[in-house]
Parts: sequence; C-alpha cells; structure tokens
Amino acid sequence: MSPADRRAQTFYYERWRAVAGGILETAGTTFLLLIAVRWFQAGALAKALVAGGGNLGFLLSPWWVSRVERAGWPVARAAGALALSGALALLIMALVPSLTVYVLGATLAVACLALSVPLMTQVFQDNYPEHERGKLFSRAIMIRIAVAAVFSELAGRALSGRIQYYPWLLVVFAGAFLLAAWALFQCPSRPLERSGGTHPFKALRFVRTDPLFRRTLVMWMLMGFGNLMMLPLRVEYLANERHGVTVGGEPLSVAGVAFLTGVVPNLARLVMSPVWGWLFDRANFFVLRIALNLGFAVGIGTFFTSDSLAGLLAAAILFGVANAGGDVAWSLWVTKFAPPGQVADYMSVHTFFTGLRGLLAPVVAFLLINHCTVGQVAGLSVALILAGTLLLLPEIPQGRRGRRAEALVEEVSE
Repeated sequence: MSPADRRAQTFYYERWRAVAGGILETAGTTFLLLIAVRWFQAGALAKALVAGGGNLGFLLSPWWVSRVERAGWPVARAAGALALSGALALLIMALVPSLTVYVLGATLAVACLALSVPLMTQVFQDNYPEHERGKLFSRAIMIRIAVAAVFSELAGRALSGRIQYYPWLLVVFAGAFLLAAWALFQCPSRPLERSGGTHPFKALRFVRTDPLFRRTLVMWMLMGFGNLMMLPLRVEYLANERHGVTVGGEPLSVAGVAFLTGVVPNLARLVMSPVWGWLFDRANFFVLRIALNLGFAVGIGTFFTSDSLAGLLAAAILFGVANAGGDVAWSLWVTKFAPPGQVADYMSVHTFFTGLRGLLAPVVAFLLINHCTVGQVAGLSVALILAGTLLLLPEIPQGRRGRRAEALVEEVSE
C-alpha cells in the first residue's frame, strides 16, 4: 500500500474509531464514577479504583507492547483485540449488579483502552506524514469530542432520576467498544520492529539511556500527578452534597454534573482542537507544553475555589481549552523525539509512568479529601504542576524542531 493510501485509509477508519472513542471517553471521565457514587454509594477505595483503575493499562503497556512485538501481531489488530475484551467486561458488569464486579469490570474495560495507546501512536507514526500528523490527529479528536459532548448530555438526561437503569448505559458502552474493534481491524498496520531482548519491560531502558527523554518524563510526572489528583475530584466535588455545591439552593442533578464535567469542557475542546493540532506541527514543543501546564493550573485553581455557576462554567471552559492541547501533546510528543521504529516503545514508557501516577493520584486525592478542604488539595495540585513547568524552561532550545532521540540500543536480558 502506498503512503497516500495508508494515510487515507487510516484517517477514514480513525474517524469511525473516534465516534466510539467519544462515547467511551464519557465512561472513563464521568459515568463510571458517577454510577459508583450515586448508585453503589462506593467508599473511597472503590471510587479511587474506578477513577484510576484504567491506569493499570498504562502501567502494563511496556509489557503489552513487548508481547505484541514478540508475537508479531499487526499493531492495529492487537488494539482491536483489546477493544473486544473491553466490550465483554462491560456486558458482564451490566448483567451482574455487584459492586465488586462493577469495580473489576470498570478497571479492565478502561485498561483495555489504555493498553492500545502506544500501539496507535506507532500507527500514526507509520501512516501519517510528519508535517501533518498533528492536524490529522486533531481532526479525528474533534469527532471524538463532539460525540462525547452530545453523549454526555443525552446520557446525563437519561439517567437523571433513573440511575437504576445504569446497566443499559453499560450496554451502550460495550457497543462502542465493538465499533472501535471493527475500525481497528480495518486499519493498515504492521508488526513492531524487533528491538532485541526478551524482558517484558525492556523499553524502560530508554529512561536511563536518553537524558532528554528522562527529564521530560520527570516534568510529566509532576504535572500529571497534580492534574490526575483533581480529575476524579471534579465529579466528587459536584456530586457529593457534603462539598456544598448547589444551583439555586439545590444539589446538582446527574445532568448538571455531566454538563459541567463533560459537555462544557468538550465543547471548548472541540473549538480549540484544530488550533492545538496546527501548533503541534509547527511550534516549539516545550513552549507549547508550558502554555498547556499553565492553563491546567489556572483551570484547577478556579474550578475548586468557585461556588458559583459562572465560576464553574469559566473553569470548565478553561479546562477544556487546555485539555484540547493536552490530547495532541500527550498522544504524539514521542513522535518528535523517538527513533521512528521505536515510537511504540517510547510511548509505552510514557504511558507506564502515566499509569503509575494515575493509580496513585486518585488514591491520594480521595484520602486527602477526608482530611483537607477541596481548596487545599487543589493548591497542592497547582504547586506540582508549576514545579513541573519550571523544569521545562532549560529544555526550550531542544524543543524548537523536536529532536530524534539518541538512545542506545542495548540488549536487555530477562
């Protein structure tokens, strides 16, 4: 298949996958946790697992990439198999109304989404031209965002006052996984290049051998930990009446929570996504990342210190604007710095550390919220984001055009 045909076919099926991804995004960001809070009255640990359990997939991504490499599977088909597994998990959750089954199923379903990320980054590296990779990615993201915004509104309205019908929503999420699997099986891809070594986490060697990659990961750990601490607390802050968030003296409805955590941010992301995609293809990456970090810090500070609808709306918009850029930067940044044949390995290391902080940050957040005010936890989050941002300042010269990594290729034994 010619490069032009690979580009066209990938972009066509990626747009179908984006429809499914928009529906599934609302599961991970809003509805799975909302159901745990409102229907199951889940405790702190269960809520933390639902909110951060999908990061188990990120944590296991170096192992999964290594397994796909050794098996010689085409990467898009390996991602499609994960989507089928996610659909099965959600159907079991819908059929068995148990908190234990719900928590385990939610963890597995979102983990399947996470495990596919490094594989799809390699697909984008192979099939999208470098000069328009950000543009094509952001166009598919726009579809995902629009679907997520509409679905958040419709599902929120459907569940308002009828939370007991949540299993039907899980069936819809399973259907979205099946749509994603179909699109992935049609997407052109190839097996991963053999990188040597048999250790399942051999990709982690790049942290030691590539100094710029290592320093960037440290920044992302600080920034990401602060951001991920507050992400699940957005639903907790609005849905749990003990935090005192009301509209007209009344607690927010399910539709109101979904509107502020799903609809408004996603509309802002929809508008700004093509702008950030254009900037990613042209701007200094580290300057771009600093601007995004500052946007997240201001958005968090505003959201969790506001008790008015206007303040919450403004913070939700700002969060959506920053998140639009975060979608592109987080998903594609390794294509600017990693050797082309090792993009999946580099991305798996990035997602591994994302999973590490993603598992820890919600647990820390829900434990802190029992002893501190939401504003104090938000202050800690902002401080971590700013600390990570300061670490990027010396790296700005390296980000002007991106730098192909000079990591050593070593044999890694078991």
